[in-house]
Amino acid sequence: MKTMLHARLVLGVFLARPEAANPSLNDRVAELERLVLKQQELLSSQEEQFQETQHMLSDISRAAAEPRRLAATTLPPKVHVIDNTTERAFTDIENLQQALDHTWFILCGALVMFMQAGFAMVESGCCRAKNVQNILLKNLTDVCVGTLGWWMSGWAFAYGGPMVDGYLENGFIGTDQFFGAGFMSTPKAGMIEPTGAIKSWFFQWAFCGAAATIVSGGVAERVNFPGYCIFSFVMTAFIYPVCVAWTWGYGFLAKDISDVGYMDFAGSGVVHMTGGVGALVGAIIAGPRLGRFDNPDAFNPHSLPLIVLGTFILWFGWYGFNCGSTLGMTTAAKGMMAAQVAMNTTIGGATGGLTVFTLRLALLKKYDIGGFCNGILAGLVSITAPCGNVEVGPAFVIALIGGFLYQGASALLRKVKVDDPIDAFAVHGVCGAWGTLAAALFDWGDGFDLYHGWSGFACAQDASGVCLKGAWGGGMAANVVEVLAIASWVAAWSTIIFLPLRLAKFLRASDSVQEEGFDAAKHSPTKAYAMDESAANTILSA
Repeated sequence: MKTMLHARLVLGVFLARPEAANPSLNDRVAELERLVLKQQELLSSQEEQFQETQHMLSDISRAAAEPRRLAATTLPPKVHVIDNTTERAFTDIENLQQALDHTWFILCGALVMFMQAGFAMVESGCCRAKNVQNILLKNLTDVCVGTLGWWMSGWAFAYGGPMVDGYLENGFIGTDQFFGAGFMSTPKAGMIEPTGAIKSWFFQWAFCGAAATIVSGGVAERVNFPGYCIFSFVMTAFIYPVCVAWTWGYGFLAKDISDVGYMDFAGSGVVHMTGGVGALVGAIIAGPRLGRFDNPDAFNPHSLPLIVLGTFILWFGWYGFNCGSTLGMTTAAKGMMAAQVAMNTTIGGATGGLTVFTLRLALLKKYDIGGFCNGILAGLVSITAPCGNVEVGPAFVIALIGGFLYQGASALLRKVKVDDPIDAFAVHGVCGAWGTLAAALFDWGDGFDLYHGWSGFACAQDASGVCLKGAWGGGMAANVVEVLAIASWVAAWSTIIFLPLRLAKFLRASDSVQEEGFDAAKHSPTKAYAMDESAANTILSA
């Protein structure tokens, strides 16, 4: 407006001069005035549009900052809407998010379940040909018996709640949702309303089965099938679920130890150390296989091809194990976290394998393929807890140390004559404990002051959004407590189960069965391979 008045004033003064009487000049001045007026109208229109845009952005900003004030988002979304005042339908975005999350859980859970095939191959390959069927039987049983145990009480103890302010009310064990109760409701005849617990049940069931299967390798070739079934059921229905309740179930390790809680992204402690400690207790109580330390060469793995195949299957399934622990795939941050986890997992497996391979080469002056495979698994176990809160450089260091720890633990067990056929404790127990501690030790927070943990790419913050100072110490303390608590719990309950079975002569197979082989003594057909045992040992170990 000021520009227009100034232009008119200049034109008025100019036209008042005598020489401005020229008609052609007057026409040109009139044209100029029309152009100025047109420009002024354009500027006014743009200013109005700018103000409207500012109002829109202001409204959007307030809505984003205060989403709880929007009536539509305060109501719980439902598949079937019965009462519009208390519930609402899923929005298009929520429908897409739910579909992506369910797909992600099912895909990753299936990958973790496929790890059972890897365990079966590794365990049967590590043992003698005369016991292969019995090893496979225990692996199959772990999945089937473990499924029923998880359904009956495992899920309820682990995730059943009740919850208060987002944490398990008693901090120790869940008490609801036995046998899947509450997973679906019937708000009206002919309408079934599902819940998100169904997808979580499936994904977490696969983890439960993995913890139980680890134990089967540690007690292989000398434990009776009925006795092992008892332990497998109790492990999946009670022992493992309580460890989950303390941690992933938002129990006392998540709430009471420190402001930031523990950090175990995918289960170095919760899953692997649980299985490893159970395997150690079982191996000690069951005792060594007949003649194991009198004639060690007779107990060499009968099939390295099966061990290598199983290792690759486990490594493949580990991407479901670790990446799936983002527990969703609906945001850019979760996608990027899954990619970070995948990279750390890959570096961990490769580094652990090469570390143990090099150590065995230095010690034996020969290539040890079995050691290479267990080194890969040791690296993967070591990176499982910290895969979501460390950079790739620390991931390399964590797996490197894990390889050394595995080699030391394996040698120590042989020295004290604890017979662990697949090194279950050295791989899963020792490296599981190490990975849990490493998750706090190498957290990508700023030095030993700030801490990230479960906050992912952001620091742990207080209520005002400021990074918690000195939080690393609390995180480290919580992870130390996690290791001690889980190891003590599993060791105690494994002893309570295995020891009476051994004293009752229900756990350990007789010397005659061990000498003949479980396959010939207990199975039909009597051989896993359609060839005599000497030929199988010669061909399969070639």
